[in-house]
Amino acid sequence: MTQIIVAGVVAFVVSIFLTPVLILYFRRRGFGQEIRIEGPKSHLSKSGTPTMGGLAMVVAVWLAYIAAGLVGQFTVGGGGFTASGLLVLGLATGLAVVGTVDDGLKVFKRHNKGLGIVSKTVGQVAAALAFAVLILGFRNSDGITPASTSLSYIRDFVAVTFPVVVFLIFIVALVFVWSNAVNFTDGLDGLAAGSVAMVMGTYVIFSFWQFRYSCFSSNTEVDLSGCYQVRDPLDIAVLCSAALGACLGFLWWNAAPAKIFMGDTGSMFLGGLVAGVSVVSHTELLMVVVGALFIIEFVSVVIQVVAFRTTGRRPFRMTPIHHHFENGGWKETTVTIRFWLICAISCGLSIALFYGDWLANSTG
Repeated sequence: MTQIIVAGVVAFVVSIFLTPVLILYFRRRGFGQEIRIEGPKSHLSKSGTPTMGGLAMVVAVWLAYIAAGLVGQFTVGGGGFTASGLLVLGLATGLAVVGTVDDGLKVFKRHNKGLGIVSKTVGQVAAALAFAVLILGFRNSDGITPASTSLSYIRDFVAVTFPVVVFLIFIVALVFVWSNAVNFTDGLDGLAAGSVAMVMGTYVIFSFWQFRYSCFSSNTEVDLSGCYQVRDPLDIAVLCSAALGACLGFLWWNAAPAKIFMGDTGSMFLGGLVAGVSVVSHTELLMVVVGALFIIEFVSVVIQVVAFRTTGRRPFRMTPIHHHFENGGWKETTVTIRFWLICAISCGLSIALFYGDWLANSTG
């Protein structure tokens, strides 16, 4: 628990104090967000708001993860840096680089369009493919790799095991969807930061529970009949705690009216964390429940595009779907809070499912 607490506190402190420094710096440099003309008219007043605030979260998570890892070296029963944590952070950081290039182009060109769809997709796929290849390496002393080629819900479906090539395609698709889903959700002040904070908080619980009931635990006082074959659950919990703290610190400045936007730098980074954590914790399908809000946002865009190209009609006023409700008369803060409630409900449901599975598999 010491490492988890240290990670959360350090990330929060770094994020909440570094963000205003970025706000001041970006304002002086004129690094402001360009608002798309076809977006909600109420957002035009946000033009010029500093962007790329996601850099604060990237720095906060890295520093917090390093601090917690160092603490783990001197803590009885603690752990240090692991392949699982470093690979997920590497994936998220790689996506953050793609997002930073996209944000940078928007800022310097003073236009709301950065990287083209092809260039952005190539960057996402490259980061995802590197992650997919590396995640099947780095066996520990028990011969366990950070990822499993079996499809997972709360535990692996042994009957659904992917050949390596199919697994690589699956991971690339998973990362692509989650990074874009979180990116689409980042359209209202505080919406993405608050939602990801809830998701990461949920995964702190999941990962710590997996650590306590690990199949590789030497604790004889714990019933391991329903144990989890996850390689580095404690390190995953530490990383999720760091992400939770970073999101909360950033949310202090990003809450309506936002003083700074996270930009694609932040949303792609957070999307990478969501995707990576689901893989190394062996809960790819459960993440669909936890992050249901992001899936709704992503699917709304897909439906809008497909419907328009096939029928010439748009089923929603505007997508992502939070803009549909804005254009329907809801205030921005109303949409944000109600969407937060959806996220909170999905996180609560996922905790119930996770615990129910443990009860069903445990004989203690």
